[in-house]
Amino acid sequence: MPALIIDKFNDYFVLQTLSLGIDKWKTAIVRILEKIFAPKGIYERNDVPVRELEGLPQKKGFLSAPFDTNIIIHENGLRFNVDVEKGQKTGYFLDQQDNRKAIRHIVKNAEVLGAFSYSGSFEIHAAHYGAKSVLGLDISEQAVQWANQNAALNGLENRVRFETINAFDVLKKWSLEGKQYDVVMLDPPAFTKSRENIQKAIAGYKEINLRGMKLIKEGGFLVTSSCTNLVQPHAFLETIQMAAKDAKRKLRQVCFQTQSADHPIIWDIENTHYLKFLIVQVL
Repeated sequence: MPALIIDKFNDYFVLQTLSLGIDKWKTAIVRILEKIFAPKGIYERNDVPVRELEGLPQKKGFLSAPFDTNIIIHENGLRFNVDVEKGQKTGYFLDQQDNRKAIRHIVKNAEVLGAFSYSGSFEIHAAHYGAKSVLGLDISEQAVQWANQNAALNGLENRVRFETINAFDVLKKWSLEGKQYDVVMLDPPAFTKSRENIQKAIAGYKEINLRGMKLIKEGGFLVTSSCTNLVQPHAFLETIQMAAKDAKRKLRQVCFQTQSADHPIIWDIENTHYLKFLIVQVL
């Protein structure tokens, strides 16, 4: 249903109604969720600027009786703290669940660098799947705090750590210094939500992937994503190829995937095909 997002964390729901048309049905939607699922709680995360385009206010809060908004979820044998009140979007990016599992074959005994790590889900999966050491980077101090908490929650704090730093700056600096990793993982936020800025977004993806490739040992792996729905799959792959050409590296594709199946792609609705997830070996 366009403009309606309902994310389920255990027995709790987080709701977004992003257009006037769907917002008018919010009360009915909550009533239906309560009738069918009898959840322990429902929280509204309508604190997003897109609502203002249709004259709707930004707001967030309980749509049920209040509850503890810090929830521990289980994913691929791991546990993660999700703060549905303060986290990005609805608190956690459920659409990457299958993709996080996809790294299990390439990280064993590897030295791993992750950039734009948010709450550390990819990095903690890497440690869980046998990485020797993992460093995650994010510009948000709050995100780094959550990520380190998640590492400790899974008993992996000795193999994975997180630092507050601007990944754009440090990727370039470290490549000039000759730092090398077995695996580099890039999971940046959407670079544009406007068609007028598509070329800037593509340039941004090319730049961070170019920098990432320069940090990878020969035969190592690049794990890279784009959630910008305006950059379609073919354009994303072409951008990665351009980055490889400039980095003077050859690529061998390991896998190319989209979002998890519970975030369905509807044919002929372009913006449902938004997530691109790629693993390549860098030669």
